[in-house]
Amino acid sequence: MMTRTSDAPAGGVQHIQVGSERDGQRIDNALGTLLKGVPRSLIYRLLRTGQVRVNGKRAKPDTRLNAGDELRLPPLRQSAPTRAAAPDAGQIERLRAAVVYHDKHFLVLDKPAGIASHGGSGISHGAIELLRAAFPGDSIELAHRLDRDTSGVLVLARSRSALLGVQAAIREGRVTKQYLCLMTGRLQRARFDINVPLRKFDLAGGERLVRVAADGKPALTFFRELERYADASLVEATLATGRTHQIRVHAQHAGHALAGDEKYGTREANKLWRARGLRRLFLHAARFEFEIDGQDWSFSAPLPDDLRAVVQNQPPQPR
Repeated sequence: MMTRTSDAPAGGVQHIQVGSERDGQRIDNALGTLLKGVPRSLIYRLLRTGQVRVNGKRAKPDTRLNAGDELRLPPLRQSAPTRAAAPDAGQIERLRAAVVYHDKHFLVLDKPAGIASHGGSGISHGAIELLRAAFPGDSIELAHRLDRDTSGVLVLARSRSALLGVQAAIREGRVTKQYLCLMTGRLQRARFDINVPLRKFDLAGGERLVRVAADGKPALTFFRELERYADASLVEATLATGRTHQIRVHAQHAGHALAGDEKYGTREANKLWRARGLRRLFLHAARFEFEIDGQDWSFSAPLPDDLRAVVQNQPPQPR
């Protein structure tokens, strides 16, 4: 819970004390609940421009709150709230059909490519909004995120203890996140690691780009070739860290950008793979494992039909 601690008039600066129920929660998720009706794009803009502060310091979207923190929100000048359009019934059913596991603690989705984890930045409804519409009355929160163009395992929490447990496991490096990807070119080794720091850059128009940079955050990816083709390899990528676009940028840094990657790949390779039937980024979250209070959890999703069809049409090559 968050408790208002100032009597600022509507539209003025607000000072809010963080309650115990929000202890450990990311601030972007907390604000999404607190600021009902405020677009997530505006929430992220406020965070990006330093207008939201925690205990007097600028907050980033991944800042985690602690019980007792003082949260400062800037004046929000809004016109009369308009009711957001309801999610399309077809989209809701598509997401409901993509649920691979659910109990009182977790709801796990085999997320289709093209659906964002959450709405914002011109996206009306992401996976979280669609699932809340599919399961009205349930408390559902994202435990982690997948890029819009990435398919596969997306874990959502249905209880506070589950959410905090997964978030703690991620912070402490106690999760296993494995992806399947198609790396272009001929790999020199069947197993290799990329251990170079990454830094995010915000470009004009809100586009985000990640580059290898000495002053970036540490990032480590383990790559293992599963199958070799004439000019590409199906690879298992295991994350030791969870930076934005990590696999994509590390693959590019290794000289083997992912097939279908419009941001970090080459135009020539992408054109070639489009002709071979690839219509999107070849990156799939295949496995997500963690442990909470002595109980092991493991969720997996097979390579989807559209990506499987692409590699099945490529004759395997000897290593």
